[in-house]
Amino acid sequence: MEIIGNLIKSAIEVGSKFQNRKTPVEAQKEVLKHLLEKAKDTSFGKFHGFKSLLKLDNTKEAFQAEVPYHTYDQIDERWWHKSYEGKPDICWPGKVKFFAVSSGTTSTSKHIPVTEEMQESIRNGGIHQILSLSNFKGLPESFYDKEILMLGSSTDLNKVDEHLEGEISGISAYNIPNWFDRFYKPGSEISAINDWDERVAEIAKNAKNWDIGSLSGIPSWIELMLQKVIEYHKLDNIHDIWPNLAVYTSGGVALDPYKKSFEKLFGKPVQYIDTYLASEGYLATQIRPDTDAMQLIYDNGVYFEFVPFTSDSITEDGAINPNAKALSIEEVEEGVDYILIISTVSGAWRYMIGDTVAFTNKELAEIKITGRTKFFLNVVGSQLSVNKMDDAISAINEEFEINIKEFTVAAVREGDDYIHHWYLGAENDSTNVDHKKLTHFLDDHLKDSNKNYKVARNKALKDIKVDVVPVQTFLDWNDANKKKGGQVKMAKVMKEEAFREWQEFVTNNN
Repeated sequence: MEIIGNLIKSAIEVGSKFQNRKTPVEAQKEVLKHLLEKAKDTSFGKFHGFKSLLKLDNTKEAFQAEVPYHTYDQIDERWWHKSYEGKPDICWPGKVKFFAVSSGTTSTSKHIPVTEEMQESIRNGGIHQILSLSNFKGLPESFYDKEILMLGSSTDLNKVDEHLEGEISGISAYNIPNWFDRFYKPGSEISAINDWDERVAEIAKNAKNWDIGSLSGIPSWIELMLQKVIEYHKLDNIHDIWPNLAVYTSGGVALDPYKKSFEKLFGKPVQYIDTYLASEGYLATQIRPDTDAMQLIYDNGVYFEFVPFTSDSITEDGAINPNAKALSIEEVEEGVDYILIISTVSGAWRYMIGDTVAFTNKELAEIKITGRTKFFLNVVGSQLSVNKMDDAISAINEEFEINIKEFTVAAVREGDDYIHHWYLGAENDSTNVDHKKLTHFLDDHLKDSNKNYKVARNKALKDIKVDVVPVQTFLDWNDANKKKGGQVKMAKVMKEEAFREWQEFVTNNN
């Protein structure tokens, strides 16, 4: 086994020197050309004249002029539903055999096509992340021969007509190549258990038989799993049973609010690595330890465009203004919020994934996710993005004896006025904080960091209200909405009607 570990380590060190040899600009031009060439004979490609676009010198500009932006509803209504019905060659060559069911933040399920090329792209994204481990100094030699525990959704996919469907983590685990079986835990049998609590119980029972070097999964569910393992085996910390655990690969939600809790569960330092794996593809991963930004995987079947995130760029129904200008990777600026648009080897074309990003290092194509377009709170002109909210929550955690892991907020009417009503999900031992001081601190922090919020607070936004509840309430809400253990994205900003349902749930469960 030690020989295998040394070979893997050597392969990582050699491979990392040769990955991404093209610049992001060069690679993205090739990706766009590849996508158009592959899809030119599909229904979508014929309708939009991909063959003609490929003959032009200004292919990028012609592509932007010919193909409109798409939300999920727009592309599904016109195109993807035909693939779901089993018709071939709609947006990508061949029949689509897998569909990723997105948990999303609404009750409406999305069915995202996952082609064979996308499965390969996701695997390549994982390899890209593994190769980058050579940049993270200090990992023990033994790490490279240890097992990887990937905690995602069930691999027991649903058979619907001629295709299979499930969450993207389940589809990815279902299609894990044979050579990876040696490293992959909890293994195919446990991963196929549909009930999340039952699956975690089996993980806890078998934990002593594994030598885990790396964890992968959404922070809230990884934390609960670790707690179950520690409780089952009556341990002080997780390193008592997995002494070689050295890396945790996160994704799906902000990691920072969970680090305090993880430190209580770990007995040794663990390297955190952030990733950006969405239902639509593996888009970015952290490649170096001296930043928490992620590098776009720009040579892997995904073409990226960026629309400046302004009040004029989003229509009332949440779509992108058709006249909004999209920038390619060479045109962006650092520190600016952009709506992320992708075209992919799954037949997503100029698709609005719903996230906003900002470049922290243009040369390396490194980004941070700054929010969700639907989580942009601007009912009374406050223009609060999720990154501003996350920063405020981090500041509260630093200022007070509290550990907030989840939050949601809505602009609601009280009489003739609007207020912002916040719910903060904290660990049980930190819910008795001074609410008045916390509320003033949150309000002042947002005023200092966002001039539009400050103006709104002096006009239409009359007040803010803060309730602190156990973080378990958020987990129970996700469970009640069938999102437990999955690619969960708790709504950080709620519409007033949904917020009333949430309030009723909180009242009945606390």
